[in-house]
Amino acid sequence: MSKILLFIISLAFAMPLFAQNDAVFCEQVQALHHLVQREHFVPKALDDSLSTHVFDLFIAEIDTDNRLFLKSDINLFSKDKLLLDDYIASNSCSFINKYITKLNTRIEDTKSILSALRAIDFDYSGKDTLRFKGREKFSNFNSKEDLKRYWSKRIRYDIIYTMIENDSVYEHIEQNFKSLEHDLKDKIISQELCKLEELQHKKGSLENFVQESFLNAYLLYHDPNSSYFNASDKNVYENRLSNNQLSYGIVTVKNDDGAIVIAHIVPGSAAFKNANIEENDIISALISEEKTLEAYCVSNDDILAFTNDDQINTLTFRLKKPGGIIKDVTLTKEETKSEENTITGYILNSGIKTGYIHISSFYTDFESSNGLGVANDVAKELYKLQKEDIEGLVIDLRFNGGGSMKEAADLSRMFINRGPLSILKYNNGDTYTIKDMNRGSLFTKPIVVLINNFSASASEFFAAAMQDYNRAIIIGSTTHGKASAQVILPLDAKKDLGFTKITVEKFYRITGKSHQSQGVIPDIVLPNMYDNFETEERFSPFALQNDRIPETMRYSKLKDMDFEKLRKKSKLRIQNNERFKAVTHLNELIIDNYFKHYTAYPLTLENVYNDVQSYHDKWQELDTIMSDQNTGLNAINSAATQHVLSYDPEQSAINDELLKNINSDIYIREANAILKDALRQLNSSN
Repeated sequence: MSKILLFIISLAFAMPLFAQNDAVFCEQVQALHHLVQREHFVPKALDDSLSTHVFDLFIAEIDTDNRLFLKSDINLFSKDKLLLDDYIASNSCSFINKYITKLNTRIEDTKSILSALRAIDFDYSGKDTLRFKGREKFSNFNSKEDLKRYWSKRIRYDIIYTMIENDSVYEHIEQNFKSLEHDLKDKIISQELCKLEELQHKKGSLENFVQESFLNAYLLYHDPNSSYFNASDKNVYENRLSNNQLSYGIVTVKNDDGAIVIAHIVPGSAAFKNANIEENDIISALISEEKTLEAYCVSNDDILAFTNDDQINTLTFRLKKPGGIIKDVTLTKEETKSEENTITGYILNSGIKTGYIHISSFYTDFESSNGLGVANDVAKELYKLQKEDIEGLVIDLRFNGGGSMKEAADLSRMFINRGPLSILKYNNGDTYTIKDMNRGSLFTKPIVVLINNFSASASEFFAAAMQDYNRAIIIGSTTHGKASAQVILPLDAKKDLGFTKITVEKFYRITGKSHQSQGVIPDIVLPNMYDNFETEERFSPFALQNDRIPETMRYSKLKDMDFEKLRKKSKLRIQNNERFKAVTHLNELIIDNYFKHYTAYPLTLENVYNDVQSYHDKWQELDTIMSDQNTGLNAINSAATQHVLSYDPEQSAINDELLKNINSDIYIREANAILKDALRQLNSSN
């Protein structure tokens, strides 16, 4: 059969498939556009500005590091830069196919280049130069030859870097370089090939990935918190914010060899009840009645998506046991308590008895009509702590990215004696005031709220309300700066076109001010390892702007604390604390060696070693200081919790580890010290 005939046959099969998928994609684009225009807080016009920015965001979504497309590809695509709005307006979606085809071609090109490197003897003499550009983004390559040179240098660098990671003694590496290089070369090339295979199967297929990336780009142009969800994405997102979830009860990770390993089995889950599935088992495949996912060169996200598919409730896990035996284990999803979304109250015994509660997210119960979630769980733990006669409370919201606004409002109501909490503003300009309508508070003693720049959304809602009422001392670092709320809506109520998490409103403080793109500023600032990482919302190109509204609520706040005295005492402790000093130095080290790492040197073992090891030596020195476990804290469980743990050895072991982490945390120690200072200040003024 001639090559021309083969091409015609393959084209005949491909064209109807493209046409069919184009039709679905077109429906998704149209449905999304109309939904955004109707529901988004600030929908943007369908014009050349939208087209230009969506184009740039789309290219960045499908080729994040500019390592796949050549400049000639970008020039070809650039014809669409001012036409995407026209395509959307005319319901013309075939444009997407050239991106799918070209991306696949470039992936295959890169795979061929990487495979060919196996047979090449690498040169480490310094003829080639390594260049590092910090945060600066690389430009696309001019040609395939440039691509080949890049990958040759990249693999050589990764080989040397891995050698240094495995053995930091230069003489050992130098003496055994040939054998080490031989062992690592094939492994590192295989890892890169696997990453490309993962990309080709991302979201189920490269076609799905590219199409969903366009939908996401359209949404990201409106704001950084709106995104497209397929059914699995939606389930994963909701499970993260739920106190209970329908799951198999396994947590997986991808190890250094690229295998998907069962890292943890959730107590009480379907997997926990089956003796044939164990931690450290390797997943070879996931098998349902409808489809099979081979777990070779797939990402952990792909595994997560497959196990969260709401169309699949029973799966056969093909497992490779540590001894090499292959075993099939069939599990059916069961309602499982989320381990992350669990609240436990602790007592900090250090002179004055205080309470400590860490809230990882503002989770809720999506299945319950009353939606009892984190606020209800905190209330239960607070009841136990109050029976222990605590004098104050530390609430830890570090790394809490938010969740349910209802839960944030309910939690605020527990500590405020009636009044407004926040003002919502909708896309039509109307406003609504969220209030605490009930007199009295569940807890009236002093509170410290611990935040950092990863505390966002619902966390900021709560922290801002506590700050406005002088109800709590806010400490840590300025928060993320997200004062918007999202809902998940189907693109079409009747068709299965996916979902969007879409920004529908902004919320304001009761002063009329907003922390959008600004963050909640703490009353007392603590050193932070993540300063100047530029992770906050204001660094997103299309973040909603900070503004204020004229409405100002009447409310009764507590008497001002003498924050200046509290700050001075905190500053003195921090200046005398070696671990806090190390935090500041670690931050500077990361900034200098990653974000501001602008350097170039010949590619030799010695040069790479000196560059990498100088950073590692400094890191090790600071990490040794940070590893000091002694903070003077003595965290213990409440009597009620200790009684429950006495019947559960496994949970008791987990609890012991949690207590160890609390007792070694310098931020919790400082929060407790500030709380004790505040208690003394209040007692002296009475």
